[in-house]
Amino acid sequence: MKKTTVFRLFPVITFVISALALHSCKDDDNPIKFPYGVVPDTVTVNIEDLNSVYNDYNMDIHQLFTSTILIFSSDRGSMGAHFDLIQGGLEFLWDQTTGGFGYNAGVTSDSFIQTLLNTANTDGDDFGPYRFFSTVDGYEYMLVSSENGPEGLDFYYLKNQPIISSMPVIHGPYPATLLNTSYNDAYISFDLNQDTAFFSSDRDGDFDIYAMERPAQMTIENWLNSPLSDATPVESLNSAYADKCPFAYKTIIVFASDRPGGMGGFDLYYSTYSNGTWSSPENFGPNVNTPSNEYRPVLAMLPNYTNHILLFSSDRTGGKGGYDLYFRGITFED
Repeated sequence: MKKTTVFRLFPVITFVISALALHSCKDDDNPIKFPYGVVPDTVTVNIEDLNSVYNDYNMDIHQLFTSTILIFSSDRGSMGAHFDLIQGGLEFLWDQTTGGFGYNAGVTSDSFIQTLLNTANTDGDDFGPYRFFSTVDGYEYMLVSSENGPEGLDFYYLKNQPIISSMPVIHGPYPATLLNTSYNDAYISFDLNQDTAFFSSDRDGDFDIYAMERPAQMTIENWLNSPLSDATPVESLNSAYADKCPFAYKTIIVFASDRPGGMGGFDLYYSTYSNGTWSSPENFGPNVNTPSNEYRPVLAMLPNYTNHILLFSSDRTGGKGGYDLYFRGITFED
């Protein structure tokens, strides 16, 4: 998956060498006409080489580079019986000479990621993977929501030292006792400083979005291992309907909801944080949403790109079957 880096650097290196040899070259001879990339925002792209005739959704990104390994939920391995976590690669290509955009995708077999997934997967459904690096204790974490018998979905976490020269030991999965109730608790993400977690739960009836603050002096693991504590409903985001799958990215949070006024089924919404509160949610509109279901959005920015990328799943018509994985460029108004 490292070939993208070499591909994108090669034209720059070639130009530098040529410039040193040909002092008379003009600025117009510089082949780099489009130094910054743009994710297409006029079409929603079905990531066909990652999708199957089964359900593929709940995508996560650990760190989004021009080439990255994704983890997502799929029931392909059990032929529709239950969901497991699987891996796939996604590579973005930007031609700095022509301004052309492209991508490559496919199922991958990274040995460490596969060991991580084998450790995390259960005999039941495994949803909502979320990986991150903790600057507090230096560990990489993955949280996942897995079935726990009659108590529904619970959070579990795994942790490991970053890969440096050898395969790290994976610890877990351990229950996140701070967050788990006898109801369904799923789809977690952290804010930029990792001091607030957002997740969804039906502990009060329909699914709502909740927030939980982490004390600054407490490590992620010690915090997750704390006794069950009350979480705060994010009232400005919640409705009387199901509000699920919150994903925070800097000052923006995206989520799925089946509230009235959408395109149909679950739609994707976004909200911005300002002056200590989240704004009233905005529907992404018909460029993103359809009369079918759109689910588990993930928002990020690629290095050296000028707009955001929205990754999500949908059971809209035209896919391979069930839920498929999609992406689209998004530009937010200032």
